[in-house]
Amino acid sequence: MDQKKTGAFLKELRKEKKLTQEQLAEILQVSNRTVSRWENGANLPDLDLLIQIADYYEVELGELLDGERREQVVDKELENTVRKVADYSNEEKKKLARRMCVLMVAGVAAFTAYLVLDAMGITEHAVWGKVADTALGFAYGIMLVGVLYISGHLRKWKAVKRRLMKNLS
Repeated sequence: MDQKKTGAFLKELRKEKKLTQEQLAEILQVSNRTVSRWENGANLPDLDLLIQIADYYEVELGELLDGERREQVVDKELENTVRKVADYSNEEKKKLARRMCVLMVAGVAAFTAYLVLDAMGITEHAVWGKVADTALGFAYGIMLVGVLYISGHLRKWKAVKRRLMKNLS
């Protein structure tokens, strides 16, 4: 797949509809800078957005990916399979986002508990000091997990783990 060719095709389709990048960005609920990156071939939309774009422009998904119109009709069953994969991917993203949200709320609660205990000045006592230290450690741990998730390192580590486990079996 040629990103530059796909980007040029996306630009051509947008111009056929007489839309500006800003208008398309508003329709797709992305930034106009994102649309610009697609059209310049710097990156491509996620699969779910590609499907939405294909529907909007009334072209086949394969045409978008190839960066040109086709004369032959794409197998509808294949397109439906791709749509199902995109739906599954979106559901997995939503589940992960919910989990991360719960973890972040727990981290904020732990940090708040630490601040309250520290402000009360009772962290000098052995038991409350351990509770405060545990809350602070938990909050830092959650923050670290969030940073690793956002940076994409968790996904890479997971892939390495899978390869190692596969090699061991």
